[in-house]
Amino acid sequence: MKVVGVGCGPGMLTAEAASAIQEASLVYGSARAIALARDAISPGCEVHEIADYQSLRSLPSHAVVLSTGDPMLAGLGYLPGEVVPGISSLQVAFARLKVPLTKVAVVSAHGKDHARAVAETREEVLAGRVVFLIADPAFSVGALAAALPPETRLAVCEDLGYPEERIAVGTGALPPAARGDLFVVVAGEF
Repeated sequence: MKVVGVGCGPGMLTAEAASAIQEASLVYGSARAIALARDAISPGCEVHEIADYQSLRSLPSHAVVLSTGDPMLAGLGYLPGEVVPGISSLQVAFARLKVPLTKVAVVSAHGKDHARAVAETREEVLAGRVVFLIADPAFSVGALAAALPPETRLAVCEDLGYPEERIAVGTGALPPAARGDLFVVVAGEF
């Protein structure tokens, strides 16, 4: 099996990923991942939207599994087989904000305990790191801001790579708000 990162938005499919997808006869992915890879999928390729993530480990060895962003950043990189990296939301957010990747600490709140993610973020920010927080639609940027020193910079990065991309910057005292469901938060000195 190959797990292929399709990038976090349109036009972010790497040449290596496109080649792996073009050679595939069997592709699985979320609706969003399939849409991002659509132009690379060969005619006649059997394409399936993932209905049960638990069953992915039992796919045949020739299957290609599409993962949004990069499979190793809260993606499907845990599956067996080769991983083809993709352009992640972390790379795009840090490039847009001009923050060196050497300062990053990654915290995931996506489908996880939000209070714990807020505590981890606070700890990392106080240690001088810039946190890349993977949020989910229910994550409260306000709760995160309240837990941080008021001068801490915060950026809400939404729909990265899409035409409607939006990056709003504020502070712990005046935090930016998320407008949609597809967002990440960058917190720290940047």
